[in-house]
Amino acid sequence: MQNKFDDAVKPVFLHDPEDQQDNAELLEYWRSILKSKWAIIGLALSGTLLAAAISFSLTPVYQSSTTILFEPNRAKMLSLEDIYNGANQHGREDFFTQFQIIKSREVLHKAIIKARLWEVPGYDPRIPQESIWQKFGLVTETTTTAPKEWNDQTLADALYPWVSLNVTVDAVAGSRLAKIGFMSPDAALSARFANTIAEVYIDNDLEARFALTQKASGWLQEQLVSIKAKLNDSERALQQFREREGLVDIKGTAQSGAGVQIQDVMGKLIEARIRRLEAENAYKQIREAPKGADLSALPAISKNQAVSEAKSAESVASRKLAEVSQRYGREHPRYVQAESELESARNNLRKQVDVVASTLSREYELARGIESNLEGILAAAKGSVKAINRKEGELSILEREVESNRQMYEVFFQRANKASGELELQTPVARVIEPSSVPGAPIKPNKNKNIALGFLLGGFLGVLFALLRDRLDNTLKTSEDVESRLKQPILTTLPLLSKAEVERTKTARIFIDQPNSIYAESIRSARTGVLLSGIDLPRRTLVVTSSVPGEGKTTFSINLALAHSHTKKTLLIDADMRRPAISKGLQVAPGAKGLSNFVSGTAALQECLVPIEDSDLVLMPAGAVPPNPLELLLSQRFKDTLHELEKHFDVIVIDSPPVELVSDAMVLATMSQGVIYVARAESTPHQVARKGIQRIKRAGGQIIGVVLNQFDVQKAEKYYGDYSGYGKYGYGKHGYSGYAPVYGSEDKV
Repeated sequence: MQNKFDDAVKPVFLHDPEDQQDNAELLEYWRSILKSKWAIIGLALSGTLLAAAISFSLTPVYQSSTTILFEPNRAKMLSLEDIYNGANQHGREDFFTQFQIIKSREVLHKAIIKARLWEVPGYDPRIPQESIWQKFGLVTETTTTAPKEWNDQTLADALYPWVSLNVTVDAVAGSRLAKIGFMSPDAALSARFANTIAEVYIDNDLEARFALTQKASGWLQEQLVSIKAKLNDSERALQQFREREGLVDIKGTAQSGAGVQIQDVMGKLIEARIRRLEAENAYKQIREAPKGADLSALPAISKNQAVSEAKSAESVASRKLAEVSQRYGREHPRYVQAESELESARNNLRKQVDVVASTLSREYELARGIESNLEGILAAAKGSVKAINRKEGELSILEREVESNRQMYEVFFQRANKASGELELQTPVARVIEPSSVPGAPIKPNKNKNIALGFLLGGFLGVLFALLRDRLDNTLKTSEDVESRLKQPILTTLPLLSKAEVERTKTARIFIDQPNSIYAESIRSARTGVLLSGIDLPRRTLVVTSSVPGEGKTTFSINLALAHSHTKKTLLIDADMRRPAISKGLQVAPGAKGLSNFVSGTAALQECLVPIEDSDLVLMPAGAVPPNPLELLLSQRFKDTLHELEKHFDVIVIDSPPVELVSDAMVLATMSQGVIYVARAESTPHQVARKGIQRIKRAGGQIIGVVLNQFDVQKAEKYYGDYSGYGKYGYGKHGYSGYAPVYGSEDKV
């Protein structure tokens, strides 16, 4: 039945995989953004207003820059780094290293003291005040308590954190130029202090290099004496070792004979270990086998040709005995002969297994012996080489020590001679090309830029929120969601009803009261899908269920039964005996006898069947609420009742309780020819629906399809784009008003 259903329904309801790929990911993003456009616009405007408020509240800041040129051909002053590792032998200074020196604490301290920055109004740290910089966290106070005595150093320490945050050093691309900038609310101060930093940096470099060169020259002279003594000692030790060991020059000589022998033995040892491991594995399989176990099943024995042939002979004898036993008794000569042949084959198999096991044990012992011998030969060969290696090692150590001492002596000798002539003042590291001038306009806040960034950031956050909200939404929204996430065919989609139509007494008979509406057309689609799913079945029993209450399964059950009643003899059963709702929707008198009464035997069948006015549908209400509805559904009498009803009706529609609450739906699914699963659009999580469908399948039920209920057609047409045909082809709000005669005739077929 499942194959027939797949062949009939899937071509109609399932989309081709290529059609699903046409839904481009960018289009999905655009629809998500479109749904939240007002929220996005609101966030963008909020970001704009916030950026504008902050920008107009900030104090204007001015920046002025002094341009300096790094001198590439100045005389190179010796540094301690040059002495230790020989780096920068050509005197090239890394630009970025110089940038860090300009912003260093030493340079800025000297610049603050030289400019006497604390004398500028508003910058005296001795006067407590809360500036705009502190409000926005641009200044971090180093101490909360002022020192008892202020001097140049303590004043510079107090101003350094603020100054370091406002000093900038930028390289000019494609040149050796750099711009030293300083930002300040005082335009004149920004220009004056930028020039001061450049002057202090150049003077500080000259002083540092001159002092370092003097120190390096004296230190080099002191080191030459000790290095010369070490060189002499190492050369004497090398010569004494050669004379004592009788070596002329054995460094680099090939250990030809011993080396070749070691390589040959190593190769053979590897092969011997591989053979030993193979033999040991087979031996362990035999030794660790349980007593009385069938050793012929072990891989090490079963691959033996003799054992394989013996097992084949045993199998042939066993089949022969089985064939003879079917025709003759145990006393018959042919049976006795076949039994004897089987016993002989088994004895032969045991014999072959014992022979192979014994052979494998001997092979293991032999492999161990060969491996042990090769290890002894290898150890002897290595011992003959170690003596020479030790002498060569000691010789190499002494030679390296001599060479190292010689190189160090030469380097120190050259540097000492060179440093002695470089104590005079050299060309500065850089010079000022363009002094800074008083800026005419502030550099920040850039109000237009900040407002634009606020607008873009707000819009970006809005778009991010819209996309994230859609990605986190795990509900079923479209028929494509049903097919892709639940892996089930979509039977139909029921449109979202207006608030006036939501009352159950109105929605229960909407198929009859509004035959030309979109809802009625959707019910007809579901009816067609059900009929196509079982063309060869003269009678059908359908179970309608959902995950949780409130998804519209009862309303769908009533209207589907009404649709089937136009063409077939149909019975609607209210099996939700805990919360019966069909009787109220169809306005059946309270207290009517129904399913529980008939199954329990307290009422006849005719007493439990209620004809529905203005239709050919027959209803079996839930009846009196039993103590345990599940036990009633599991009873044999209920099964007999269902079989009896199938003889009188072509279609039976059973409204069952939700799957996630009770197990009634799983019981009913096993007694039906198909289950229709109802899910509410934009409400039912796909994980919950998938779990319910899996429970029905595990119970043995067959899912015909999924009904997506309360589907907002206008929203889907606007945001998802898959249902634009509702408006394009004239569905409109009231459905197929111009095609009423056609559908009316179809219902009477």
